[in-house]
Amino acid sequence: MHDNPQKLENQLCFPLYAAAKEVVRLYRPLLDPLGLTYTQYIAMLVLWEEQQASMKSLGERLWLDSGTLTPLVKKMEAQGLITRQRDPGDERSVLVGLTEEGKALQDQAAAVPARMAACLPLQPEENRQLYQLLHKTLKGLQCKSSDMG
Repeated sequence: MHDNPQKLENQLCFPLYAAAKEVVRLYRPLLDPLGLTYTQYIAMLVLWEEQQASMKSLGERLWLDSGTLTPLVKKMEAQGLITRQRDPGDERSVLVGLTEEGKALQDQAAAVPARMAACLPLQPEENRQLYQLLHKTLKGLQCKSSDMG
């Protein structure tokens, strides 16, 4: 980065934004046959891993607020991929779980990670480093929108 902070080439946010947008675009032809959007896919990744998750923990894992997560989950429920039910141990909490159809989709999606990795110009170690740096960035973000105004 150079001396003028108002040049696009000096904005860290721009390559993050552009790379994220392009990676999500590359997922589309892989996920369309599965009937999933990228956001639905990452939600399914969590559920395939955990089998069941509270809405709160799902939102935290995906960095999604309830205004984004609730319609996403409702649509996935309408597709027959997941179920929603009140947590018997805490009536305030909603649990999201997989249906048989949702579980079966995991096998159909098995090739997606390798096909995406083949699209990226990074070596496995570079992938790990980028992943670690991005997670460090996410976890370390300190400013809230109220702090910015």
